[in-house]
Amino acid sequence: MTEPSADLPLGRRSRSRPHGDEREGRILATAERLLADRSLQEISIGELAAGAGISRPTFYFYFASKEDVLIALVENVVDEAEATVGRLFSGAPADSAERWRGVIQGYHDVFGRHRRLSETLIEARHVWPKLSAVWAGVQDYWVENTARAIESERAHGNAPAGLPARDIATALLQLNERVIQADLAQEPLRLASDAVVPTLLHLWHTAIYGVPPA
Repeated sequence: MTEPSADLPLGRRSRSRPHGDEREGRILATAERLLADRSLQEISIGELAAGAGISRPTFYFYFASKEDVLIALVENVVDEAEATVGRLFSGAPADSAERWRGVIQGYHDVFGRHRRLSETLIEARHVWPKLSAVWAGVQDYWVENTARAIESERAHGNAPAGLPARDIATALLQLNERVIQADLAQEPLRLASDAVVPTLLHLWHTAIYGVPPA
């Protein structure tokens, strides 16, 4: 296999709202801290405002609802993951497996650091339409960038032609989400935590290149 292509084309994800100021940051920090022990439904607007050192009316200057707080938290975590993953798509690493391992590991590690928030996202995304729409946009962005990376590898002769790149990207990302979700939630039927990334890498590399990683 030839060297992986450098500087793979990446799209730019748009946030549903811009980053805020220090008081908004305190609201978000309070929300994630309280989520460690309770569900979002059990946390009141008053608690979020008090934890941020602001009044309840001031809270509504920043967020219209707890759903908007959760959306901002999720987008911050996505930004954190992409700051790590984005570097892996700029320039060529030693081999293709190294790049994809870093991508999978990066998302696994970031969402693992925000385990309770990740669980809250899983629980709430089918309940709150606005959150569902934002998460769908994030997923579409990831699919688009992964498809571009696959197409770039094909164009450079590193990966064989085959099924549409977007179809492969969609299936692989859905696989990632489900396997990592089961690991974070400690579901009865799940991979051992240390097997998550190697197993996903094997499936990704085989699907993209037609062979397992060396």
